[in-house]
Amino acid sequence: MITLGNYLTVSAMLFTIGFAGVMLRRNIVIILMSLELMLNAANLSLVAFSRFHVDLRTSLPNYNAQVFVFFIITVAAAEVAVGLALIVALYRARRTTHVEDLTTLKF
Repeated sequence: MITLGNYLTVSAMLFTIGFAGVMLRRNIVIILMSLELMLNAANLSLVAFSRFHVDLRTSLPNYNAQVFVFFIITVAAAEVAVGLALIVALYRARRTTHVEDLTTLKF
């Protein structure tokens, strides 16, 4: 039987891997992927809490957080589109995707 603790453990591990990727990596694409991993870890915990929270009146799971996750995924898709557009523009201007090579905000 999979419990809420199992879901939260997996979510914490995913969030930790994403956080380590953001802090340790220097490639902008890898950083963007790590941010998405952190966002999906938060989504997993929201869905797990929503699934295991039972409404006492109807004895059914409360699906409000799962609806909220759909909106988060939509915003994440827009974030990736804008982020990749910025990365392509930075690569065209500087010919690099490494963070330490980008010292100014001016092209």
